[in-house]
Amino acid sequence: MPDETFISFKEMCARFDVTPRTLRYYEYIELLSPRREGRSRFYGPREIARMKLIMRGRRFGFSLEDIRQWLLIYQQKGTREQYTVWIEQADRQLGLLARQRDELEAAMADLRNLREEAARILTDIDAQAPGSAPV
Repeated sequence: MPDETFISFKEMCARFDVTPRTLRYYEYIELLSPRREGRSRFYGPREIARMKLIMRGRRFGFSLEDIRQWLLIYQQKGTREQYTVWIEQADRQLGLLARQRDELEAAMADLRNLREEAARILTDIDAQAPGSAPV
């Protein structure tokens, strides 16, 4: 039986709001390595910390491969190199997110213009309809 610093597979899914399939996939691609007892899996502080990093990385739009590489750097080269790579990845991702934001803002402006044009056309149609009051 695991000690209280470990949580079960079900608890891990609930804590991070992920499906069992997602959690099993993260194990399959070696992002996580839970302790196994028979068919049961238990996640300790290391795996919980890694899962926090995975979820944060996904929220920021990093690919799972980027996250996997970043976690591997820590194991192979240590904290300083990991932070150096993280800063490079963060700068690159910030640029990508800024471009996506600009594209989204442009699309929203286009949609607003088209909506306003459609509203004007609808107003004109209603004004020309038989039985409508003159404007």
